[in-house]
Amino acid sequence: MISTTASVKVAKHPLVQHLLTRLRDYQTPSSEFRDKARELGRYLIYEAMSELNTHPVGVETPVGPAKGIALSDYVILAPILRAGLVMAEAAQEIFPSSRVYHIGLKRDEKTLQAISYYAKLPEALPAESRVFVLDPMLATGGSAVAAISLFDQHKVRYIHLVSLVAAPEGLKKVHDQFPHVHITTAAIDEQLNEHGYIVPGLGDAGDRIFGT
Repeated sequence: MISTTASVKVAKHPLVQHLLTRLRDYQTPSSEFRDKARELGRYLIYEAMSELNTHPVGVETPVGPAKGIALSDYVILAPILRAGLVMAEAAQEIFPSSRVYHIGLKRDEKTLQAISYYAKLPEALPAESRVFVLDPMLATGGSAVAAISLFDQHKVRYIHLVSLVAAPEGLKKVHDQFPHVHITTAAIDEQLNEHGYIVPGLGDAGDRIFGT
């Protein structure tokens, strides 16, 4: 089940919410956290890709002709390092032919601003590209906005942000600057604390995924 508000989808499926609960639990070990984050990412990305464009095709089954569809879009995955890597793995399992452009961003813990340290994109992208920015924690929105800006500069018309958990502040920041961006998440939590972390959230996703 999906709850939709404007351009935001919140997945309410019991399997999604069960996985999210395991991720929230501070006693969940790193190995399980990583597996559950990948699994939750797969469900969310599956939902986010529900509006991919298709075109009709004909195929031959063992007993006769059949009508079907084929995917039409040029799909780009843009995981924000480092926590976004597990979501990219899940997305590639769903869409193996997708292109992957890694975006390296880190947060200045004093200013809470996103600092770019890596982004390797081609000089041009097809305007019909469908970009899925993978940012597990949409907290202040700084990293998401920085990543989205890279593709907006390439005149990409369709950008979809996928996050495991989102804060109202992050949603507002993204849509204040990019109202056309679609967002899919498993939860919209209460708020950010004074350190810019989502409450109740699930802690630092990168640290918990990689056991650091």
